Amino acid sequence: MASERRATIVITRPAGQSSALLERLASAGFDALEFPLIDIAPVADDAPLRAALDELFLPADAPARYALVVFVSPNAIDHAFSRLGAPWPADLPVAAVGPGSVTALARQGVHAPSHRVISPSAEAADPRFDSEALYSAIEAHFGAHGLDGKRVLIVRGDGGREWLAERLTQAGARVEKAAAYRRVLPEPSMQKWERIHALLAAEPGARHAWLLTSSEGVRNLDELAHEHLTGDEIVLLKRTLLVCPHPRIAEAARGAGFDRITVSGAGDERIAQSLEASFPADSAGASAQAHAASDPEAYARASSAASATTNTASSSSAPTDASPATAPAPQPAHHPAQSRMTDSNDSKKASPQPNVTPPLPPNTPFTPFEQQKRSGSVGIVLLWLVIVVLAVAAGAGAFVLNRKFDRADTQLSQRLAQADEQNADLRAKADQAASATTVLGTQIIQLQGKLADAETHSQALQQQYQDLAANRDDWTVAEVEQILSSASQQLQLTGNVQLALFALQSADTRLAATTGPQVVAIRKAIALDIDKLKATPTTDLTGLAIKLDTAIDQIDQLPLAGEAPIAPARAQAAAPADSASIAAATGEPRWKVLWRQITSGIGQQLSSLVSVRRIDNADAMLTSPDQGYFVRENVKLRLLSARLSLLSRSEPTLKSDLHAADAALARYFDPASKKVQAVRDLVKQVDQASLAVAVPNLNASLAAVHQFKRGG
Repeated sequence: MASERRATIVITRPAGQSSALLERLASAGFDALEFPLIDIAPVADDAPLRAALDELFLPADAPARYALVVFVSPNAIDHAFSRLGAPWPADLPVAAVGPGSVTALARQGVHAPSHRVISPSAEAADPRFDSEALYSAIEAHFGAHGLDGKRVLIVRGDGGREWLAERLTQAGARVEKAAAYRRVLPEPSMQKWERIHALLAAEPGARHAWLLTSSEGVRNLDELAHEHLTGDEIVLLKRTLLVCPHPRIAEAARGAGFDRITVSGAGDERIAQSLEASFPADSAGASAQAHAASDPEAYARASSAASATTNTASSSSAPTDASPATAPAPQPAHHPAQSRMTDSNDSKKASPQPNVTPPLPPNTPFTPFEQQKRSGSVGIVLLWLVIVVLAVAAGAGAFVLNRKFDRADTQLSQRLAQADEQNADLRAKADQAASATTVLGTQIIQLQGKLADAETHSQALQQQYQDLAANRDDWTVAEVEQILSSASQQLQLTGNVQLALFALQSADTRLAATTGPQVVAIRKAIALDIDKLKATPTTDLTGLAIKLDTAIDQIDQLPLAGEAPIAPARAQAAAPADSASIAAATGEPRWKVLWRQITSGIGQQLSSLVSVRRIDNADAMLTSPDQGYFVRENVKLRLLSARLSLLSRSEPTLKSDLHAADAALARYFDPASKKVQAVRDLVKQVDQASLAVAVPNLNASLAAVHQFKRGG
């Protein structure tokens, strides 16, 4: 172990999931600080997860059985197996994102060759452990359409990336998702925050870096930094080196404002190698600097090779194994890559050695008789082989011929059945046609009866028209009387002068087609009433009603007298003048000028700190918030009642409601508020414009019509 620490590494993984990495960093001479930015907690409701796990033990031939179970992380494996009541079915394939998940499955007893474990290959030149690589491994195992119509279960955290589920759905699988855990934002202790403050405030030689293994951790760090760090400390934090195992995490960090980012690749080994390359030991650093001075290009190539990154595409919330130590259970002391190599070597060592072939016996003498015997036995074997082949061919031909006969018989039966169905359909259609013919005959008879009734009604209407034509003037006058009566009633009830004017003009138009002295008298009376209606001043009831509606809508926003905000007092005083010049100009001693300036400044300061308001009504200050609600409701009820009185042209009730509402506004609401003044102005406008207007009547026209009907 190094005598001096290289740097301090802030580990942001969930607590208890970095033991192997901490040991490796300690052996490399690093000082580690555990600063978790994510906590793993059980889901609030695990009933869906338990129900999905219970279906894992359905029979192998059951159509509803899962064809594949996918675990997105070691946390999902540990939380799911803690709720599993039996060993994992040996015939059920399981897929894991990376070596950390494969190790977690092995701890639970699920490993090859007893189980089918699907995972991206770690021996590739550019290994990837994300959703895209896992889907490629699944497609290589099942084929392009191997999961078409089959159920796939994805066990993951609460939320997460949807790419794998959507891709499996596009491939034809029926994807179901079950949450096994949830991520929560922890609150680091004050001691850890003091350590962070000390790292940010230390000398530049005191180097440190942050290890961020998820995009959610980047967001949590940014949020906690704005709550607990100062502006200068945030700037220093954004300039600190970040080590990220995945490019997506680096993109999230770059979007949050961090400018020193190193992508190490997945796994504790790559993370440690990246940190060692970023913070070399003193001797190594000195030699590297000397080498850089002699050969800068070689040093640049070595540095780039030491900090090589993996160009994979995933998301922080995607199912990735960026860190194999993310499982809650303790990790083995050796690295997964080393364990794979050891396992492969052990398997090679344990493989049985091939047995040594014993020596052959000596050749026996060869004779012509034996040669003839052997040739005869070979001929018999060939004869029997030909016989067997012929027999098999004959049997196969008979079988094929029998299958053809069976197939022809089946087709004939199907055609007979189809013919029977067609005959039945034809009989049904014939019966329907016969019934339709019967119904059509009945309908024709009914139509003939209706036609006779229509002719009878037509004759009656013609007779009525002839009767009406004889007394057309009487009919026109009766129609005009009806129009005038309706217009008079509407005029008295609603005061709608325009509607009454339109009715009189319509009646005059109808009378224009009739001649006679009495009809002319009616038209004169109607003309007089039209002139009176045109001369009548109109009141804009709709506009007044809109003003009342506007006032009602603003009542809830008006401040009460006790709720009026008081502007914060600010000390205000004029800048002191030049006492020497004032004393020289006035001839007074300078100390008097200074004393007068001091006393006037103190007076201005005190007067600016005091605010005096006058409230004439003491009840307004005693109004509680609950009572203020009822005050507003009462004012709105008064204004609603005034609106109804306005539309019904009841002036006394309108005046009473408007005065009561204005009095409540003046008594309980803040008179200095612009909103209160605007509402009171609306109420006063309605009060001033609501003077009663004498609506004329149509008595002259109605009297002329009545006189015509009496024959006067």
